Amino acid sequence: MNPIATVLRALGGGGLPRTYWVLWVGTFVNRLGSFVAPFLALYLTRERGFSVEQAGLIVSLNGAGAVLAGPLGGMLADRVGRRITLAGGLWLGSGAMLLIGFSETPGRIAVAAFLLGLLGELYRPAVSAAIADLVPARDRARAYGMLYWVINLGYAIALPLAGLLAGMGYRLLFIADAVTTFVYGCCVWVLVPETRPAAAKGAMARSTLGDLLTPFRDGVYLAFCLPIFALALIFFQSHMSLPVTLAARGLTPADYGLVMSVNGVLIVALQPFVNRLVGRVRRSTALALAGLLTGVGFGLHALPTGVPWAMLAVAVWTLGEMAQSPVAPSVVADLAPTELRGSYQGAYHMMWGLASSIAPALGGAVLGHINASALWAGCCVLGLAAGAWHLAIAGARRRRVEALRLERPEMSASLD
Repeated sequence: MNPIATVLRALGGGGLPRTYWVLWVGTFVNRLGSFVAPFLALYLTRERGFSVEQAGLIVSLNGAGAVLAGPLGGMLADRVGRRITLAGGLWLGSGAMLLIGFSETPGRIAVAAFLLGLLGELYRPAVSAAIADLVPARDRARAYGMLYWVINLGYAIALPLAGLLAGMGYRLLFIADAVTTFVYGCCVWVLVPETRPAAAKGAMARSTLGDLLTPFRDGVYLAFCLPIFALALIFFQSHMSLPVTLAARGLTPADYGLVMSVNGVLIVALQPFVNRLVGRVRRSTALALAGLLTGVGFGLHALPTGVPWAMLAVAVWTLGEMAQSPVAPSVVADLAPTELRGSYQGAYHMMWGLASSIAPALGGAVLGHINASALWAGCCVLGLAAGAWHLAIAGARRRRVEALRLERPEMSASLD
């Protein structure tokens, strides 16, 4: 018996189709070089001499590009196909990564940051839609959970390495990230067939604008996305406000890499077990727990202590991240019409892009005009509110999913 297959089956990955595993391995290769996003704020403030406010605005431009990338990538996945959207987005993203790494002036860096968000995030809705195409509803939470697990396996390896590379020159981070992104695109082009269902191939007969707007006219879907957006606002503080806060307390880039590696290491160690646990409880319960743990974890950063306490705080909010990661995209897949899977996943990723645009500027403003304690206490309150909201809308969402199950019998094995 293949030892790799045996390990994956033990981790909960048995029975998933071959094309899913191609995407899974390609994602791992890409994430091995995911250096830039968590270190961009330090690059701008330490290497380029920008103020916290300036760095926050430029990082927010990256998020603004990601806001547009979500619906655009989802629409392209539905209309021209998953494969070309995936490969093309990855190749364009690698070019944008090099552009920002070799830009010298603030204006060029700002433009490059926006393009990196726009081009570098096009592929994400296509990946999520392809998994929904390939994997039956009963197995989707497990499939998304396994994908999230391998993302963080690469993350756990990449972040400490990035901390060391940053000491040799930040430009190395951009080059390595671009190379691994380009390789992932090549893997998709060579090994991944088109997965778009026949129902979606008639998309050209419909209005493009109508497809883009349909998820935003879906009241139940929007109610589900609201607490997801709130938690995303909190999570993205780890990209801008958290490294700045820790640096102000005397931590080095290597210290920050060590602190953040807790996130990846815990997910690598525990995500397969969390996938099994959340598979046994209602989704609203798992999502509410995610809000609680996320809020409390980020709230712990308000205490002015060193590396060990920062690592503990990251561990707590990582548990919240693990509870949400397998559940949220599977709910999106269940709520989406077959022909609009890409558009619904794109709208979901838009929530994350919007949060990545707002969070750095918001966090930078709070740090610059109030203090770190106020920022992290606010994160705690917001996380608790998001968890309560998931419980409040559970009944409406459950009724919607039950109605969809009558139309799509293959959903009957999923757990809402």
